[in-house]
Amino acid sequence: MTASKIVAAAASGAGGGTIDVDDVFSTFLYNGNGGTQSIVNNIDLTEGGLVWAKRRDSTSNGSHTLMDTERGTSSRLRSDNNQQAYSPSDAVTAFNNNGFSLGADASINGNGYEMVSWTFRKAEKFFDIVTYTGDGSNGRAINHNLGSVPGMIIIKMTNASDHWTVYHRGMDSSSPEDYRLRLNTTDTRNDSPVFADTAPTSTQFTLGSYSEVNANGYSYVAYLFAHNNNDGGFGPDSDQDIIKCGSYTSDGGAGPVNVGFEPQLVVIKASSDTGSWMVFDCMRGTNTSTGSGATTSVANDNTLYWNLDNAELTNTGYISFDPIGFKHEGGSGDTNTSGRDYVYMAIRRGPLAEPDDATKVFGINEGGTNDSPTNNFTSVGFVPDMSITTRTSGTQNYLLTRLYGSSYLKINATTKTTGGDNATAAFNSPTGTLDLNTNWWGTDSNVITWSWKRAKGYFDVVAYAGSGGQSQSISHNLGVIPEMIWVKCTSSATNWAVYHKDLGISYVINFDTGVGGTGNQYWGTAAHTSSVFKVGSDGDTGGSSDFFTAYLFATLAGISKVGSYTGNGADGRVIDCGFSSGARFVLIKSSSHGGSWFVFDSTRGIVSGNDPRGHLNNTDADYTGADYLDPSSSGFIVNNANGDLNDSGRSYIFYAIA
Repeated sequence: MTASKIVAAAASGAGGGTIDVDDVFSTFLYNGNGGTQSIVNNIDLTEGGLVWAKRRDSTSNGSHTLMDTERGTSSRLRSDNNQQAYSPSDAVTAFNNNGFSLGADASINGNGYEMVSWTFRKAEKFFDIVTYTGDGSNGRAINHNLGSVPGMIIIKMTNASDHWTVYHRGMDSSSPEDYRLRLNTTDTRNDSPVFADTAPTSTQFTLGSYSEVNANGYSYVAYLFAHNNNDGGFGPDSDQDIIKCGSYTSDGGAGPVNVGFEPQLVVIKASSDTGSWMVFDCMRGTNTSTGSGATTSVANDNTLYWNLDNAELTNTGYISFDPIGFKHEGGSGDTNTSGRDYVYMAIRRGPLAEPDDATKVFGINEGGTNDSPTNNFTSVGFVPDMSITTRTSGTQNYLLTRLYGSSYLKINATTKTTGGDNATAAFNSPTGTLDLNTNWWGTDSNVITWSWKRAKGYFDVVAYAGSGGQSQSISHNLGVIPEMIWVKCTSSATNWAVYHKDLGISYVINFDTGVGGTGNQYWGTAAHTSSVFKVGSDGDTGGSSDFFTAYLFATLAGISKVGSYTGNGADGRVIDCGFSSGARFVLIKSSSHGGSWFVFDSTRGIVSGNDPRGHLNNTDADYTGADYLDPSSSGFIVNNANGDLNDSGRSYIFYAIA
């Protein structure tokens, strides 16, 4: 029996120190090449772990692949059948300190195949792997090193065919150990002594004499998933939960399931009835409501099943993620039939720590290259959650959000969320590649894209439904009080509403018109906090029966700055943002007068000379005929060119990124 010691949650993460969720779990999308390739997801599998991969785009070679460090690179299991492990020669060929390597096996690296991988690293209070040989005895105790009571255990015989057996703490409110589910079937829970009717502990789980888990002389592997209950021990202060194994009874409506954090992966299985093991993740995309009802959306779930070899289902909405859990977007029997009991596993979206390098959370790309059937921008080097794409020669300013998949908004227009036509784009890779349809941009070298990654203290995105109330509280995960908020109704044609800390909750500026207004109908009557922001009853921010997206920004030392200044009418006004190498992105708007939202970046040029000036609120081409900004190591310098950025006595608001 093997139960090797695993790393404590507070022991080591990337680069040492405490463990973040991004150190122990990754959803990574890749395209197979039919040869060899290395998947770099920054999970250190030399600490031990599991790679679970699946073809997304077809049933052909669509079986799941499960390979782990305990059994090695010569033993593959498939969760969609009950067969014994077999020995591929070129599937996962190595477990690396930053991911894993692949050979040419079609099931995991077929040429042109669209693939997803879920990687679980061994860590206390998150995940463990145990291998053992059955002895056929009832009450067999197996040691583990999870460091907490398991929330879910998945067991498979490896040297003969038999069912996958699952323990889940949510199968019964008092005695879940009396029951079992099967991973490779749709079976309802079964009252069976497969776990010897004995609850697992923080050091052991117990087995009956059943062949599925404990036949004499047969080999088994067990995957143990933790359940954190305010004792997870993750994050910079070693006090955060990152995994929940829970249950709910559906009422058939859109009621939320509160897990205490925003998930990046959710697995759901009906326990009181038959149903598949459905898996959803934020990389492939989940439904986000953008219409006028709970089941109306333009972004459907990309759904896979752990018990089936099916291709990804993309035409149905099941759930969506929100800042405190997930909510139902339909009445599917697999997730939301009234009166039916379900179990789930949820893993938290990371990172939990504030970023320490602006290049890891903000990127600028210029120009496109034709890579049929899509045009791929050069990778920005991180997983983008929002991108603004435009032509410097003049066009719409398209805002793309991972929450909405291939749908988009226009910052310069009142139109609601749009999707389903040829002008679509998608975040197709966790490496930060933005894929644009050829009918949208072609090979235009004048395209510019600014991309943001969600991170604590820096940037967050929230989708919510308005209630029409005077002071609605909307949960967020920014972790600090938001200093600037952009809100757009995604289900109706309305103005963009912008909040800025230096203007207060009784003032709003529009992106699309560039003008402002007053009244608590926009941001409610109470101040924003580090966990909620407020909106009022206005149709631009909180109208009843409409859906909205909010983009939240904050000042983070050395990374970003939300601020304001009063013009002095002179050249050379230094705006100190506290940066060490100057600003790469600057957005400026006069708050006391009308005028455009001017945008500058270091790729097009923030120089001691004429600077290209873009406009987020219109479709004008960049203007290059004046010296608006000069570089400064601490931020940027504004000049009085044309009176646009430093007119004497005028008030200005700005947002800058290092």
